[in-house]
Amino acid sequence: MPPPGNENLELWLIRHGETEWSLSGAHTSRTDIPLTARGEERAVKIRDYLAHRKFSLVLTSPLQRARETCRVAGYADVAQIDENLREWDYGIYEGRTTAEIRKEQPDWSIWESPIPEGEPVEHVAARAQQVIGRAMKSGGQVALFAHAHVLRILAATWLGLPPRAGSLLALGTGSVSTLGYERETRVISTWNRSFEVD
Repeated sequence: MPPPGNENLELWLIRHGETEWSLSGAHTSRTDIPLTARGEERAVKIRDYLAHRKFSLVLTSPLQRARETCRVAGYADVAQIDENLREWDYGIYEGRTTAEIRKEQPDWSIWESPIPEGEPVEHVAARAQQVIGRAMKSGGQVALFAHAHVLRILAATWLGLPPRAGSLLALGTGSVSTLGYERETRVISTWNRSFEVD
């Protein structure tokens, strides 16, 4: 069974809306760039989907693309910044697309290759575990506004899988996913729900 008091624990993973770099496929971690107009529109769709749902805890990455998605979705007044929700630090690959990097390293993968001046995937998983621990102390439904890779790694960590298993969990911009329990088993309840904009 889930730990006492966590029977109804549910993690809502909300990836920020589109940015210029997410649109181009450029790896974006510490670079603090804003949402595009389309990204803001997607955040409005998230607000409509959440419909002022009451969360026991709302956490957001400190980076503006996540904070702005949180604000537009209607949770700025209750959100707490959690440094552990920062995106994976891509080191020397910041701002570069996989296609660009593969011109120099044909077999390169963010999931499998070393990241000079960046962050080992195990460090990201340790941060994700801190977020999970904080959510479990809160109980109930917890909203996490953050980024693709850190949320994918968090989901893998939740399931008890190696952090690199996050590579199997595609996550679009402006999407909502939920993690929870089926009896005593940690599960993905919904994944990568996206919202069309005109």
